[in-house]
Amino acid sequence: MEAKAQAKYVRCTPMKARRVINVVRGKNALEATNVLRFAPQAAAVPVRKVVESAIANARVKAQAAGETFREEELLILEAYADEGPTLKRFRPRAQGRASRILKRTSHITVVVGTKDDAKKEGAR
Repeated sequence: MEAKAQAKYVRCTPMKARRVINVVRGKNALEATNVLRFAPQAAAVPVRKVVESAIANARVKAQAAGETFREEELLILEAYADEGPTLKRFRPRAQGRASRILKRTSHITVVVGTKDDAKKEGAR
């Protein structure tokens, strides 16, 4: 059973989020949440929340379909961070000038599934 979760407009740069996502991509979902729980990066918090949400979505999907749900079999099939809209701010500088500050946002997406789902996706 494949399930997806997204977090949009997360106030974290996509580059920093990708650094964290690359650590957990392809891992067991439960192992990934444990790794993210103790990761020192600030981006680990929203990424962990998205992974946990994807696991919960898989549980609900399996219940609705009447299938048995085994959390320990879930793998992170896809995980990526796309760039969201950038907030533009100005900071006063010397001699009456102003410089721009770009506050970047990201959209974090995680897809979890079983090994069977991974094989089907590989065949596509």
